[in-house]
Amino acid sequence: MTTVSNLKHNKLVRKVVQISLSTFFLCTLMITTLSAAETDGRWHEIKTSLFGDRAIQNGEDVIGLETPYRALDAAVVPISIESKIAQSQDNYIKSLYLVIDNNPSPIAAIFHFPGKHNWQSLSTRVRVNAYTDLRVIAEISDGNIYMVNNYVKASGGCSAPSLKDPAAAAAHLGKIKLKLPKASGLGDLLSTQLLIKHPNSSGLQFDQISRQYIPANFIRSIQVTFNDEVVFTADSDISISEDPSIHFGFRPEEEGVLKVEVKDSTGRTFNHSVDLPNQEKG
Repeated sequence: MTTVSNLKHNKLVRKVVQISLSTFFLCTLMITTLSAAETDGRWHEIKTSLFGDRAIQNGEDVIGLETPYRALDAAVVPISIESKIAQSQDNYIKSLYLVIDNNPSPIAAIFHFPGKHNWQSLSTRVRVNAYTDLRVIAEISDGNIYMVNNYVKASGGCSAPSLKDPAAAAAHLGKIKLKLPKASGLGDLLSTQLLIKHPNSSGLQFDQISRQYIPANFIRSIQVTFNDEVVFTADSDISISEDPSIHFGFRPEEEGVLKVEVKDSTGRTFNHSVDLPNQEKG
């Protein structure tokens, strides 16, 4: 038999649950709003440091950006960038800024193009430390700036430990490879992949054996030239994944030598070159 006391108790429990749920949803809303406000503030700081008060326009008709919505591995998040405009020496994308708002070092890379060698696409792999907007900003040779951005769900990428054997990684440090199509002719667009063996240590990774943080050691700059003329340069930071990989399109109009020079944060320099037609040099 249900007593008056039990009824009062059950009513009290339901009231407490209702209050608890209301408090939970209110707190969740407050946290979400605060996170959004913090993110907006961080982007404003990044934007101001890069461009001052210059206007940034919607870039959906200028550049395309492809990223996973939820990354399988936060330490290796693939991104692809596409030029949607016809580029010429009079009108071209001269700089691409890759920004990951909520990373400890949000400016992952800045690519510079001189305008002589047309490019259509660019892809690489990045670390994502927390749920974030990932942005690509294109600066055109006429001074206009355009932006596209995607939201990426991933976390812990900047502090994720390397899965490679340290001794093996050290033995291959600085090795560079250029992967090109087996058959191509002058004037053809070559889909080229640049591979660099480098830990790109962020300084946030923890060595479980030594119980110490691994010192930062990452690639600072990349320069790709063809017959000593710049194809592109890149200034990079800890947000680029271990063993950096960059896919880019390249259209040689003559025979020559494609060269890569890489410098890291410790001052080391690594070089590699390949003849076109394709014969690699050491």
